[in-house]
Amino acid sequence: MLFSQLITKPLFAIFIAVFLTACSEENTVRDVSQDALQQSILPVLEVYKSPTCHCCSKWITHIEDHGFETKAHNTNDLSDLKAEKSILPRYQSCHTAVSKEGYVFEGHIPAKYIHKFLQEKPEDAIGLAVPAMPIGSPGMEVGPEFQSYDILLLKADGSAEIYARINTQKEQY
Repeated sequence: MLFSQLITKPLFAIFIAVFLTACSEENTVRDVSQDALQQSILPVLEVYKSPTCHCCSKWITHIEDHGFETKAHNTNDLSDLKAEKSILPRYQSCHTAVSKEGYVFEGHIPAKYIHKFLQEKPEDAIGLAVPAMPIGSPGMEVGPEFQSYDILLLKADGSAEIYARINTQKEQY
């Protein structure tokens, strides 16, 4: 008797269903494992912001969409943190992000420049800043409106220099 004659149609259907389920479960496990691996290698930024600031939340979405994991901390007073991290008032903005290495990222900095900074780790630098809240920067989008701005390299001695000049919205991404 042939195998095909031994197996009935209902039994064959069950076999196929089990086989397909096993394959899809294997793919699910693989996908979950890949997601876990991806998340374990994403750089993490601790973001300190006001609980009512919508542009900070939009900036967090921007950096998460561009390869960062975040942990947001809502606070009504950021002045102590900014002083502790040596972010002088002229370089301040509405939120402060801190990397696991202790670098600071002040304000609406495009994610691609944070990635670049973390790869380069410039000597004597404490981080980057986009002072104030330039219209059109990540999190501050207002339709087609855009205001050119500088990303500053903050140095340990309190000085700063231009790290990048952003002239168009497209340059941010």
